[in-house]
Amino acid sequence: MIALLTARMVEGRGGNHVRKCISRIVKRRDLSTATTKRGKMSNKLTPEEREQNLNPLLSTGWTVQSDRDAIYKEFVFKNFNEAFGFMTRVALQAEKMDHHPEWFNVYNKVNITLSSHDVNGLSQRDVKLATFIDKVVGK
Repeated sequence: MIALLTARMVEGRGGNHVRKCISRIVKRRDLSTATTKRGKMSNKLTPEEREQNLNPLLSTGWTVQSDRDAIYKEFVFKNFNEAFGFMTRVALQAEKMDHHPEWFNVYNKVNITLSSHDVNGLSQRDVKLATFIDKVVGK
């Protein structure tokens, strides 16, 4: 929509009207982004939530990092193509959640660390993404 309006403006058609429309669109985007990010913010896991939510993940190979409040897991695939496909599936889900992993990939290995920077530790979003990741690999 902005591209169409900008093209009309460049052609010299409807300058003020076009500027007002673009301004409204940009303002709406800013408001929806702010609302979305605020709505997705979560709290750091309580001791009870850690016990309940982390135990199932620990049983599938996730480990709690000793130097920070985060969980970590290494995945090994048959080849680079399989590893990259896995990363793509995780990336699409991470985008939907607006919660992105820290990861490292070399050939067939993918190392993932999850932590919520906005709460300086583990949150429900980390648990949800780790659970999704385990489902993707079938473990």
